[in-house]
Amino acid sequence: MKAVEIIQAGGPEVLTLNDVPMPEPAFGQVRIKVSYAGVNRPDALQRAGMYNPPKGASPLPGLEVAGEISLIGAGVTGWTVGDVVCALLPGGGYAEEVVTAAAHCLPVPEGLTLKQAACLPETYFTVWSNVFMRGGLNAGERFLVHGGSSGIGTTAIQLAHAFGARVFTTAGSDAKCRACLDLGAEVAMNYRDVDFVDEMKSQGGANLILDMVGGDYLPRNVRALADDGRLIQIAFLQGPKIELNFAHLMMRRLTITGSTLRPQSDLVKAEIAQQLKANVWPLLVSGKVAPVMDQEFTLADASAAHRRMESSQHIGKIVLKVLH
Repeated sequence: MKAVEIIQAGGPEVLTLNDVPMPEPAFGQVRIKVSYAGVNRPDALQRAGMYNPPKGASPLPGLEVAGEISLIGAGVTGWTVGDVVCALLPGGGYAEEVVTAAAHCLPVPEGLTLKQAACLPETYFTVWSNVFMRGGLNAGERFLVHGGSSGIGTTAIQLAHAFGARVFTTAGSDAKCRACLDLGAEVAMNYRDVDFVDEMKSQGGANLILDMVGGDYLPRNVRALADDGRLIQIAFLQGPKIELNFAHLMMRRLTITGSTLRPQSDLVKAEIAQQLKANVWPLLVSGKVAPVMDQEFTLADASAAHRRMESSQHIGKIVLKVLH
C-alpha cells in the first residue's frame, strides 16, 4: 500500500510517499481503508524527532482517520467489514490502510462527511478528556482556551459553549478572533494587542484554562486564574521550562495538571470514546457543534499540509485525502 514515511528527523520535506507492507490487525483490532486522515501538531513533532510513537505503534505519522472497516481482527465484536467509522490511532494514519483498537472507533455522525469525520478523533478525544474529564468544566464557569483558531481551539470553544460555560480565547489575528466569536466565544483577544491576564482579571479570573503554548504563558496563566482555578497543559509550543512561584498555588488553591493522549492505555482511550459517543456525538448529529475545516491536501502532498499547519495561518483542521 502507499503510505507517507518519515525518512529522517527534519522539516516537512522529509515526508515521503512510499510503498509499505499492509498492516494486519492484532487481537481486538480492526483494519480501516482510509478515506481521509487528519493532520495534527503531534505529527509535526514526530516528524521533527521530538515525539516517538509508543511501543508497538506504527512508525508512520497520523493519529486520526475516517474510512471503511476492511478487516476484523480476532476478539472484535460490535463492528463488521464495511462499517464506516472514524478512529483514534496510535500512529499510521498517513496511509491507504491502518489498524487500530476496535474500541477506539466511533461511527461517523449522521450528516457529517468522511472528510469532516477524519477531523474528530484526535481533537475531540483531547478536548473532552482534558476540559471535561480532567478539568471538570461546569456550566457558568469562565473558560479560557489559548490558540482558539486551531483544531483544538475551535473544538474547545464549541464544546464549552454548548455545555454552558462562558468562553474566552486568544488568537493571533483579528480575522481569527472573529472566527472564534462566531463559534461561541464571548471574548476573543488578539494576543498581539491585548494582555489576556488583564482581561481575565477584569472578568474575575478564569476558572479553567486550556493551554498548549507553555513558556512564559505558564506564569501568566497562573495570574489569570481565579482562586481555586485549574490550568490544563496539553502542549508546549514555547517550551516546557520556566520559573514559577508556587506560593501562588498554595495561597490561591490553584491546580495545575495536564496530559498527553497518545501514550495513555487502550482502556482509557476506550472510556473516552464511550463518553464522546454518549455526550458529544448527539451534538454533532444535531449540528450544535461541527469540525471547522481549513484545507485539504493529497497524501502525496503531506509536506505541504505540514507547512500549512506550521505557518499557523490555518483556521481549524487540515486533512489529507487518501481515497483509493
